[in-house]
Amino acid sequence: MSETVAVIGASTKAERYSNKAVRLLREYGHTVLPVNPAQETIEGLPVSRTIDALPRPVDTVTMYVSPAHSAPLLPALLALKPRRVIFNPGAENPVLESALEKAGIGVEEACTLVLLRTNQF
Repeated sequence: MSETVAVIGASTKAERYSNKAVRLLREYGHTVLPVNPAQETIEGLPVSRTIDALPRPVDTVTMYVSPAHSAPLLPALLALKPRRVIFNPGAENPVLESALEKAGIGVEEACTLVLLRTNQF
């Protein structure tokens, strides 16, 4: 099933996992919404500078930013109301994860690339 997926911390650098996620999500037929305050386009896709600027609805948010950068995103994530948020390795944030779960938003600590490749996305 195709989902709309926001990639928080998407990068223009092909070697970065967040860029690989943008490409692989598209390859698997998902609608990808990159989020990065410093970029205009990534992999030919328009970039939202903030979560608040994303079109709605968004099914999944996949996080590629450190806890220091993700902690302030709680209000925007709650307003977005995705079905789930995936915290990729290095992006884990127990405080944010707990707050999202309390709001009824699913949380996974997993690698988006592995989830896609193993048909668990």
